[in-house]
Formats: sequence, C-alpha cells, structure tokens
Amino acid sequence: MEKIILTGDRPTGRLHLGHFVGSLRRRVELQDSGMFDKIFIMIADAQALTDNADNPEKVRQNVIEVALDYLSVGIDPAKSTIFIQTQVPELTELAFYYMNLVTVSRVQRNPTVKTEIKMRNFEQSIPVGFFCYPVSQASDITAFKATTVPVGEDQAPMIELTREIVARFNNTYGPTLVEPEIMLPENSVCLRLPGTDGKAKMSKSLGNCIYLSDTSKEVKKKVNSMYTDPLHLTIDSPGHLEGNCPFIYLDAFSNDEHFRKYLPEYANLQELKDHYVRGGVGDGTVKKLLYNVLEELLTPIRERRKMFEQNIPEVYEILRKGSEAARETAAKTLDEVRDAMKINYFGDEALIKEQAKRYSAK
Repeated sequence: MEKIILTGDRPTGRLHLGHFVGSLRRRVELQDSGMFDKIFIMIADAQALTDNADNPEKVRQNVIEVALDYLSVGIDPAKSTIFIQTQVPELTELAFYYMNLVTVSRVQRNPTVKTEIKMRNFEQSIPVGFFCYPVSQASDITAFKATTVPVGEDQAPMIELTREIVARFNNTYGPTLVEPEIMLPENSVCLRLPGTDGKAKMSKSLGNCIYLSDTSKEVKKKVNSMYTDPLHLTIDSPGHLEGNCPFIYLDAFSNDEHFRKYLPEYANLQELKDHYVRGGVGDGTVKKLLYNVLEELLTPIRERRKMFEQNIPEVYEILRKGSEAARETAAKTLDEVRDAMKINYFGDEALIKEQAKRYSAK
C-alpha cells in the first residue's frame, strides 16, 4: 500500500506561527523526507464557505494568501500536490454518501464541533454545511486514500470520526476505503501555540497572531507586547515560566546555536530559564532573544513570498495543475465507491445483461 498524506488549511486569512509549528514546518520535513509516495495539501475553501457563505469574496482572496504562505515556507509543487477543495467536486459527492453513515448525535458529540459552534456563537442557528464539515473532512481524507493525516491535537476527534466512517462503509459495502492514522506534532509545545496575549490559542479573530508575512517591524512590536509574568516586576524578582509567552515561543523555535549567536552568556534555553526563575533576568532580554530567533526564521520566508508575489499567474497555474491532479485521484476513488454501493448503473454490464434477461423472460 502506498503511503499517502492529506493535510490542509481553511483559507480564512494569512497563516501565522501557530500554523507553522502546528503543521507547516512538519509538512515540509515530511515532503523532503522521501518517506511518502504522495502528499496532497488542500486549500479548504468549501469548508471556509460553511461559515462565510455571505462573503465568498473574502474566501476567494484568502485562497491566494494561503497559497503564497505554502510556497514561502517551502512547500514544493514538484513534491506535493497543492489543490483547491472546490475544484475537486468529487469530494462533495463522497461527503453526501458518508452523511448516511453518521448520526446527528454523533456529530454533536464531537468536541471540536462543540468548540467551533460556541466560538462562532451559532447556538441554534448552525448552518447545516458547517455542522456537517467533519463528514466533509472524512471525504477529503478518504478521496485520496490518505494513510497519514498530520494535524494538531484539536483535530484528533475529526480523524476518529473519519476512521468510524471508513469502518462502517467497508463493513456495509465491502473493503474500499483506507483507514487513516493521525500524526501529531512531535514537540509537545507545538500542539497548540498560545497567542501573544497569553490566550490558549493563536487566533486571527483575537488579534494575537504573528503572521508569517509580518514585517520585521511588526514582529518586533508584537514580541515586545507579549504576555509574560505579571509578578516579575523587577529584573531581580524571581520569575515564573508557566503561561510566559516568550519562553513558550523559545521552546518552540530556539536551539543552542541561537544562544551562541544572540545570547552567548547562556549555553542553552534551560540555563536562561533557571536564571529567570532565580531572578536576575529581565523580560526585555528574553524578548530580544526571541525577536532575533523569529527574524532568523521569518526572513527567508518573507523573501520567498515576495518572489512569488511578483508572479501571481504562476501561483494560480500551480493551483490549477494541482487541482487537476487531485481531481483525477479523487475520481478514481469515487468510481470505486459507486461500484461498492451498486450505483454504477451504466458501467455495470452484468447488471444490464441481468435486467435484460429478466424482462425478456416475461
């Protein structure tokens, strides 16, 4: 069996550091590892429309933003197939069939759905499309027979539901679909990067993001405003690490080489942490280090993005070719699903002959 990855993002705006540590960095590593036969990366515009149906232009504009961010971090269209979800209509048909295999109560129990509904204040006015997006995700994953789905921990319930749908389909119609495995970030810090304000999650709506396309000036401003330890009133005061954003970000992004270059009085992050906890290190020192670390990461990303921004038609051509390739793969899976469900009326010669024989005998 081929080893296949399916992953992607909703085009709700520019991508940020939370996306980078949660998925983008790992995608590039997996892409370049040679461990997988195929990698499909989806811009999930259909899912974005489930709660932006009244503003399709917003989604339309954000598709190119996400594509630019993908290319700027190192996603290579020669190694990974980047495609737009709505340009593969087979995904919608698969989702429709899967809806018959899932109950409303099962979707309601999904903790991710519960969180998303509460966050958007949908209450009793939940769009059906949004409510059913976990089923749509199952369609996306199975259409490409993905064996591995790299996601953050908040998406684990989605993969669980996909596995349930696959099992039920195969038990009902015969072995057809592939059951995927989840791949969580290896660095526990990267499971969920907090916002710059200390909130549990980096979120565009909360305005607490550092975007991959932010300028150096914007990054410095955001780092300097980061939530730290409110009890660390003076440099000599003992500091606390829990919930301290600069240290959480350093856990996610720094290495020993950064200390040799930017803060040589410490051999590594643990030494800096120990000194901070004892007292004697100011938040400004920690933030300056973090700024340098992030600039080292983001500068080449910015430069690649500017290069692609100068040739937008080329970016759309990458998306067009990727969408065509993705559709070809999804169409093969859909044909197999139709065969298994006995709804391949015009391609089933045995059925036609059987019915002809049946009625000719009357």
